Amino acid sequence: MKDGFFRIACATPSIHVADCAYNAQQIVKLIQEAAQMGAGAVVFPELCVTGYTCGDLFLTLPLLQGAQRALSEIARQTEQLDILAVVGLPVASCGKLYNCAAALYRGEILGLTAKRNIPNYSEFYEARYFAPCPEYQEIELCGGVQTLAGRMLLRCENLPGLTFGIEICEDLWVSDPPSVGLAQMGATVIFNLSASDEIIGKAAYRRSLVSSQSARLFCAYAYADAGEGESSTDMVFSGHNLIAENGTLLSESKSFSTGLITADIDFQRLSQERMRTTTWHAIPNPEDAVVISFTLPERELDVQRTIVPMPFVPQDTADLQERCEAILTMQAQGLRTRLAHTKCRHAVVGLSGGLDSTLALLVTVRAFDLLHLPREGILAVSMPCFGTTSRTKNNAEGLAHALDVSFREIPIGAAVTQHFSDIGQDPNCHDVTYENAQARERTQVLMDLANQKGGMVIGTGDLSELALGWATYNGDHMSMYGVNASIPKTLVRYLVRYAAQQAQPQLQALLLDILDTPVSPELLPPVDGVISQKTEDLVGPYELHDFFLYYMLRFGFGPAKIYRMARLAFAQRYEDDIIKKWLVTFCRRFFAQQFKRSCLPDGPKVGSVTLSPRGDFRMPSDACAALWLEEAQNL
Repeated sequence: MKDGFFRIACATPSIHVADCAYNAQQIVKLIQEAAQMGAGAVVFPELCVTGYTCGDLFLTLPLLQGAQRALSEIARQTEQLDILAVVGLPVASCGKLYNCAAALYRGEILGLTAKRNIPNYSEFYEARYFAPCPEYQEIELCGGVQTLAGRMLLRCENLPGLTFGIEICEDLWVSDPPSVGLAQMGATVIFNLSASDEIIGKAAYRRSLVSSQSARLFCAYAYADAGEGESSTDMVFSGHNLIAENGTLLSESKSFSTGLITADIDFQRLSQERMRTTTWHAIPNPEDAVVISFTLPERELDVQRTIVPMPFVPQDTADLQERCEAILTMQAQGLRTRLAHTKCRHAVVGLSGGLDSTLALLVTVRAFDLLHLPREGILAVSMPCFGTTSRTKNNAEGLAHALDVSFREIPIGAAVTQHFSDIGQDPNCHDVTYENAQARERTQVLMDLANQKGGMVIGTGDLSELALGWATYNGDHMSMYGVNASIPKTLVRYLVRYAAQQAQPQLQALLLDILDTPVSPELLPPVDGVISQKTEDLVGPYELHDFFLYYMLRFGFGPAKIYRMARLAFAQRYEDDIIKKWLVTFCRRFFAQQFKRSCLPDGPKVGSVTLSPRGDFRMPSDACAALWLEEAQNL
C-alpha cells in the first residue's frame, strides 16, 4: 500500500443456485485466498450468495432468510482477515426487494448499496422482483441495523486517496452510471457486481465499456461477473472478470472460468490525474452520499504491476510501428504549417551524423514533400571541428546525398581558434568554454546561412536534452523551429530505426550505422580516431532519465516513488545505487537548467510530456530543488 499501490481482486465462485450455505463457503474460500495473495479488497458477482438465476424463488422467505444467514456466516469466517469483501445478495425491506451489495470488513457489515437501474428487456426481467435502490434506509439485517444507501462511499481513513464506490451490473450500461457521481465524490476504485450473460460479441463490448469508464473517471474499475453454477435454462454466464485503471486493462479472466484475478492499482496516480485535469468535476462534500470510514493495515506491497522501462515507447511491435508513423507525421505537419505560414522555401539543418540531427533532417524532408517543394531547398550543413570523427562526418554527407538534399561542409576549427585568441582562451584547456564555443559557432553559421537563403534553421535538440539542460545556451539550444522538442531520446532511436526499415538499401545502411554510433556531442578531440566523449558516461543513461522525466512530469511523483518504480522496471539492468545516483543527478540538473527551457523556440507537441514554456510546463527558473534532492539523497 506504500506509494499508492494497492492490490484488488475480482472473484467468481462456482455456486449452486439457491444453496446459500454452499455458496457462502465458496465465497469464504475465495476471500481467504485473496487475502493470502495480498489483496486488500475483493469483489464478487451480483447476487452471488443466492445465484442470479433464482427466478421467482427470490420472492420466497426461505431463500431470503438463507441469504441473511449466509451473509452472517461469511462475516463470521472472515473476521480475522484484513480485506474488504463486497458480495451480492437479495435484501427485503419495507415491502420491497433490493438487489444489494454488502461490504464486509473484519466480520462487520460496513453498509449496503443496491442496484439503481433494473433491466426489464430481452432476457432480463428483474423488475418482476426488484425495486430500484432507495436513497437511504436503515434496515434490520443479520441481527443488527444496517445502512442501505443509494450512494455509498467506503473511505480508507489511513490511506488518503483510497475510496471505494459500488455499482451493480446494469448501472454501468446506462447513459448516466452511478459510478460517475461516486467518482466525483471521491471514489478512486469502483466495484461492479455483475451477472452479465454471455452472447456473441458481448465480451469485447464489456471489455471496452469497463476500460472506457475507468478512463473517463480516472479510476480503477473492478468488474466481477457471474459464472459456473448459474442456471443455463435460458442463459450462460462466463465469469468474465476485468480490472482496468485509467483506460488500461490490467487483468482479465479467461472465459468460462472461476476463481480470482488480481491487479495492483496505483490510486495515488489516479488522484494526481484528477488534480491535474482542470475539467474534472469533484464534489468535495457530497451531501447525498453515505460515507463509511474504515482503516486497513499499512504494509509494503510486493508490487506485481508491469512497469515498463521505456514509458515513451510502445511495447507492442504493431503499436510501435503505428506510433512512429504518427509521430513523424505530426512533426512534419508542424513544420509544414510553419513553412507555409512564413512562405519559406528553404530550410537549414546542422547535420552532425548523430541521431537527433538525422531525425530532424528526415522530418524536414517529409515536410518539404508535403508542400511539394524541391528537396534541394533543404541545406544540410556539416561543421567538423576538434572532436569530429570521420565516421560521423562521412555519415552526415552520405545521409544528405541519399535524401537528395543540398549539402555543404564548413569546417569551423579556424573560426573557433580565432575566437579563442580573441577572448584569451587556452586551446589546450578543454573546459566548458572550449566545448560551448564550438556549439555557438555552429549555430552562428546556421543562422547566417538561413539569412542568406531566406530560410529557416531547424532545431535538432530533443526532450531528454532539454530536461537535463544538455544543450549550449544560445548554441544548439537555439533554432527557428525545433521539430524534436517533445521527442525523448529513447524514442528518437526508434523513430530513426522505423525510418530505416522503410528506406532503400543505401539509406538504410547509413541510418543503421548512425543508430550504432555512440551518442556524443563530439566537442572533445577523439582518441585514435574514435569518439572520446560519450554523453551517457557524463550525464547517465538516457533510458533512466526518460523514465524519471515521465513519472515526475506526467504524474507528479516524488523521487522515492520513482526510485521504487525504477528498481522494478530496471531490476535486471541497473544496481539500486546506480539508479539512485542518476536520479539525484536528474533532480539537480532538471531544476538548475530551467532557464534554458524558459526561452525555447517553437516546436510541435507530439506526446503527453513536453517542456515548452508555452505548452505543458511552467516552472520558475529559480525554483529550488531542495525537497526533491533531500528525498532522493535519503533513499
